[in-house]
Amino acid sequence: PFGTAGGAVPPSPPIRLIKKSLFMTRPKMLDYVSTREELMMRADEVFGWIASGDLKVGIDKTFDLEDAVAGHQYLEAGKSKGKLLYKI
Repeated sequence: PFGTAGGAVPPSPPIRLIKKSLFMTRPKMLDYVSTREELMMRADEVFGWIASGDLKVGIDKTFDLEDAVAGHQYLEAGKSKGKLLYKI
């Protein structure tokens, strides 16, 4: 699993990274986007790529909103292989 939906990251001693001069980080959106205007500009760009076919979005499964519990269980079980959508 990837991202926050994957749950807590298991502990790992940072000293293990010293052999290859590696480092750990947990970036978040606010590290890359500082204003709402910038967020909207970047979102418009991404949605433009999707509309033009330059960016393919893998949709794994769609659930009716009434089946949100089943959708969450699907995610928690680690079964998702792409985006999960809820129909409203």
